[in-house]
Amino acid sequence: MDRMPNFLKKRAFLTPDRTAIYFQEETLTFKQLYDSAVKTAGKLQSFGLAKGDFAGVMLTNQLETVVVLFAFQLLGLTAVILNNRLSSAELEWQLNDSKAVLVILDAAFWEKVPPTRKVTTEELFAATATNPKIQEEVDLSAVCTIMYTSGTTGNPKGVIQTYGNHWWSAIGSALNLGYTEEDCWLCAVPLFHISGYSILMKSVIYGMPIVLHESFDAQKTVEDIRSKHVTVMSVVGTTLTRIVDALEGERLPNYFRCMLLGGGPAPLPLLQACVEKEIPVFQTYGMTETSSQIVTLAPEYSIQKLGSAGKPLFPSQIKIERVDGSLAHAKEEGEIVVKGPNVTSGYLYRPDATKEKLREGWLYTGDIGYLDEEGFLYVLDRRSDLIISGGENIYPAEIEAVLLSHSYVADVGVTGVADDTWGQIPIAFIVTKSEEAACSEDDLRHLCMEQMAKYKVPKRFYFVKELPRNASKKLLRRKLIDLLNDGDCE
Repeated sequence: MDRMPNFLKKRAFLTPDRTAIYFQEETLTFKQLYDSAVKTAGKLQSFGLAKGDFAGVMLTNQLETVVVLFAFQLLGLTAVILNNRLSSAELEWQLNDSKAVLVILDAAFWEKVPPTRKVTTEELFAATATNPKIQEEVDLSAVCTIMYTSGTTGNPKGVIQTYGNHWWSAIGSALNLGYTEEDCWLCAVPLFHISGYSILMKSVIYGMPIVLHESFDAQKTVEDIRSKHVTVMSVVGTTLTRIVDALEGERLPNYFRCMLLGGGPAPLPLLQACVEKEIPVFQTYGMTETSSQIVTLAPEYSIQKLGSAGKPLFPSQIKIERVDGSLAHAKEEGEIVVKGPNVTSGYLYRPDATKEKLREGWLYTGDIGYLDEEGFLYVLDRRSDLIISGGENIYPAEIEAVLLSHSYVADVGVTGVADDTWGQIPIAFIVTKSEEAACSEDDLRHLCMEQMAKYKVPKRFYFVKELPRNASKKLLRRKLIDLLNDGDCE
């Protein structure tokens, strides 16, 4: 059994006076964070929680949230981390599925959570603390967190994330991005998402301060990068675009090391704008099941290997399999299959799903892609988002990348709809940069005809105010069709 000292306790012992977190006007050192987490652990214990219990956490990006999440680790509780943007019915399903014995929540979400055992943070912090049973060590195979995948079909699955998964995710990232004593990570992504939670784990493992934002604000991001000496930030394409726009003619400071870009390939104009402004962009591929990034493209390859997610992190492996299970050749598309100590051991109470997705340690992602001759990964699309039109495979992401190259297009989503002749046809939903920056359906069709086979060109274009995205800003293609039904299209 692999055991290690409790992460936060060890960090507080090693570098007690080092800054752990900046939030608005507040700052906590690692010692202060540990002391607050110990006190909160005693309060959690007073509600009957003990090592091994599963408890829900439904909170926003606040200092108190960080304290609660680490208090869970100190007690050996498993945090069922809930997305606060879900509906009451979705939350009820996840709480029942995970068998959570209690929910810690922000008072604003009281009505959303079903009448189960629930405690607001105000009630928690006002409670009388007992003497907490702090876990001096963590078992790396023990379950630290459960995060539910959004699921393209059917009910979501609870992804098991162990302490070992989080540890190796942080180590793999450090070996990939490098690490310096001056590093500081800006977190504007939700803590209930793996991209946010993984930053907390990196903080205590590296001894690195983080700057926590309640939500993404481009101007505040640029200000804090300068004032807090931020060196790394996790972004998706839409947030990076807004940062580039907010910079206008200015540059980020020389000490800024990288934008870690997830959520799909970046459009060429965005990458070119980042090159022009000397913003290093590391494109990545990862998921809840891999405890954040598992494949990353270093900036020196960002133009040369345009569209690639890069190579696997040092502890991880990747292969592309054909439908029959054999290995695909270079540049031959197939299912992306990954392996590594940061990969989940399975899905909570779902042995069938675990058996289907995990085979001999390899995770079958359901994503389609290929490796080039040098081993760089190119992600084509989710298998579930694949459009099959007249027997031809069409990948929405490919069409979206072309449409995003139009100077007036701010955001785009492509999905398939049923068609009597072709089986399915692609349709596109467009968000323009402003009302003045209008573009016609003919302009967009012409752009597509120039760069793609005719069968890939969307048959219809709809102009909308915004696209459906999840908490991590990932496009929810399955919900695009709802825009038609809701009458939000022009």
